Amino acid sequence: MQVPAHFEYERATSVDHALALLAKWGSEARVVAGGHSLIPMMKLRLARPEALIDINDLEELAYVRLDGDVLAVGAMTRHADLLASPLVGEHYPIFHDAERVIADPVVRNRGTVGGSLCQADPSEDLSAAFAAVGAAAVVRGPGGERKVPVREFHTGPYETVVAPGELLIEIVVPVRPGGGSAYEKVERRVGDWAVAAAGAAVWLDGDTVSDAGIGLTAVGAAHFHAPEAEEFLRGSPATDANLVEAGRIAAAHCEPVADQRGPSDYKKHLAGELTTRALRRAVERARGAI
Repeated sequence: MQVPAHFEYERATSVDHALALLAKWGSEARVVAGGHSLIPMMKLRLARPEALIDINDLEELAYVRLDGDVLAVGAMTRHADLLASPLVGEHYPIFHDAERVIADPVVRNRGTVGGSLCQADPSEDLSAAFAAVGAAAVVRGPGGERKVPVREFHTGPYETVVAPGELLIEIVVPVRPGGGSAYEKVERRVGDWAVAAAGAAVWLDGDTVSDAGIGLTAVGAAHFHAPEAEEFLRGSPATDANLVEAGRIAAAHCEPVADQRGPSDYKKHLAGELTTRALRRAVERARGAI
């Protein structure tokens, strides 16, 4: 029988209260929202926090809104709410693409956007999607707030820049005209972790790529993105040959690990193919937005 080790339980009623509880318990405390990743790890005793701080009452962090030219997503936004948001679909359909292939409705109804990012699983979908669109994470702690690019948010598998005593409160995405985005994923079965996945965001000036972002997951891409492929695309015509070449470059800089989901060469092949597919759909959507 899988049973967690002993832990204390606290329920936060506000962001300030959550920060006070984090300060009280120190580095051995863990925040729980949906809990779909943390609780199984506790049952296997891969995680043994001294205290769990429940933040499910923090409705102040559950929102999707447009703040000027920035799409703001609260850390407690449920996956299902991100999927259902017309605002998200209008500006960044990549998130709808990704959410449709994350787990199942039960998980999406309880799991949170912030929890997914903070879990920092190497096969996590939203980290690649947010990396592709150039998002930033807003972290609050005793010293105030700081903004960290999502591409610098993850420091390794299951590790982030969020320090003990800090809390991820929001993810912000700049909204720019002339863009399109998409997400492609291969999984062993519906709702499973990715064998490989790629997200792309493209901005066009006529038929030239003025800017591009590529996010990758489960294929050993550093910080969930492919800067070399992005640099190749910037200033280049949005031709299919260039999109294919960008996929090849992205795959060449991946270092996937063989596991139960597939051998490394298969994952590297998928990285290139899925990057190309995501870029094609992103360009198609960008052309429709011009």
